[in-house]
Amino acid sequence: MSAPAARRGRLVLADTVVEKIAGQAAAEVGTVHGRSGGLLGLGSHDDRSARPQVDVDLSGDHADVSVKVGVAYPGSIRETTRALRHHVVTRVRELAGVEVRRLDVEVTFLSVAGDDNPTRKESLR
Repeated sequence: MSAPAARRGRLVLADTVVEKIAGQAAAEVGTVHGRSGGLLGLGSHDDRSARPQVDVDLSGDHADVSVKVGVAYPGSIRETTRALRHHVVTRVRELAGVEVRRLDVEVTFLSVAGDDNPTRKESLR
């Protein structure tokens, strides 16, 4: 016979666990991606397979989440960020049992799908 839940102990999640869950959830949105390579942000490049950068401030079972993403261009930034918000909030709640109180999304770059021409990418900056 097992002891009541209150007597068995408690579960404590680290901020980094929720960061990884939120980052993976963000990467699951097809038109969102991150950057890879570089050192301290210098020399990094768009990478459709990289997770977006995520920062989490966890307080009990509530979290404030900040996500820096790249968005595929052309496409609706508004629709992409709406889908991103919904997916991250839902997945963090399902997988970690944590409610996202606030989710800040910062679109840091646009990525032209299928175009590796650096001249064209420069024109988007």
